[in-house]
Amino acid sequence: MGGSGSKSRGYWPFSGSGTVEDATKDGNEQSVTRLRFPSATPFVFTRRSSLYLDEDGDLAHEFYEETIVTKNGRKRAKLKRIQKNLIPQGMIKLEHPSIHVDFPIVLCEV
Repeated sequence: MGGSGSKSRGYWPFSGSGTVEDATKDGNEQSVTRLRFPSATPFVFTRRSSLYLDEDGDLAHEFYEETIVTKNGRKRAKLKRIQKNLIPQGMIKLEHPSIHVDFPIVLCEV
């Protein structure tokens, strides 16, 4: 994961030829992402939600139901996880775009 490779041999997935120098030889950094993939962008605008909707319309990660269990004449409350009739929330729009994990540029070097 170190940075021992040179830029001329580095892989640049958003350019046509595969090198950083060839992609930025005109000096315009913004045109780099538009050379080969016109719709490619390093930003992520949506993500898949990990929340679920239940039958009542409540939104949560997990749902539990309290049941009463009688054991040896003693009543005890127990939580039972509900896994049926849950609908995933789906794709949600991010409030602020984030950078994709596979973006091949170091943004800040300490």
